[in-house]
Amino acid sequence: MADFEKDIINSLKTLRAEGIILYPTDTIWGIGSDATKKTSVQKIFELKKRPEKKSMIILVADENMIGDYVSNPSEKILAFLAKTETPTTAIFKNAYHLPSNLINEDGSIAIRIVNDEFCRELIQQLQKPLVSTSANFSGEKFPQNFTEISKEIKNGVDYIVQHRRNDFSKKAPSSIIKLNDQDEIEVIR
Repeated sequence: MADFEKDIINSLKTLRAEGIILYPTDTIWGIGSDATKKTSVQKIFELKKRPEKKSMIILVADENMIGDYVSNPSEKILAFLAKTETPTTAIFKNAYHLPSNLINEDGSIAIRIVNDEFCRELIQQLQKPLVSTSANFSGEKFPQNFTEISKEIKNGVDYIVQHRRNDFSKKAPSSIIKLNDQDEIEVIR
C-alpha cells in the first residue's frame, strides 16, 4: 500500500476518534480535525495555545459542501472562488452545523475549497470538513514546510501525515476574502 493511501486510512482513523492530525494542505502544513466535533476542535485550541475568540478555517472538498455549513452562501463569493486560481479562503456569514467553538462570534466561518489531492481525498472519505490552522503556536511565525514545524507541535498531535514531508518548497498561507458593508469583495490578506 502506498504512503498516500496509508496516510488517508490513518488520518481517517484518527479523525473519527476525535484526534488531531498534522497534514500538508494546498498552502502550508496544518493542524486539523473533524470540523464537526467540538472536542477535537478544542484540542487544537489547546495545542496552539490559541484564544478561542480567534476562529479557525475549515477546508471543504468542493463548492457543494459549503451549503452544508453555511445558510445561503453569497453568490458573489462563490463566483469569485470559481474563477480564482490561487488558494483563497472566504469568510461566509450564517455558519451552521458546526460546533460553537469553531464559529466566529459574529456567526461567520472561514472556508477554503482545497486544490490539494491529499486534502480533497481525505475530506471526501471523511464526508465532513477539516479544521485547518497553521502548524505553529498562536502568535508565532507559521512554518513554510514540514522541517520548520516545532517538535512540541509534532508531539502534540495524534497522527503526522507522511505525504509531502520531503517537499522543502516554501509555502504561504491562502489569501482571505469577505464581503464588505458595500456588498463588494474585499481582500483581507
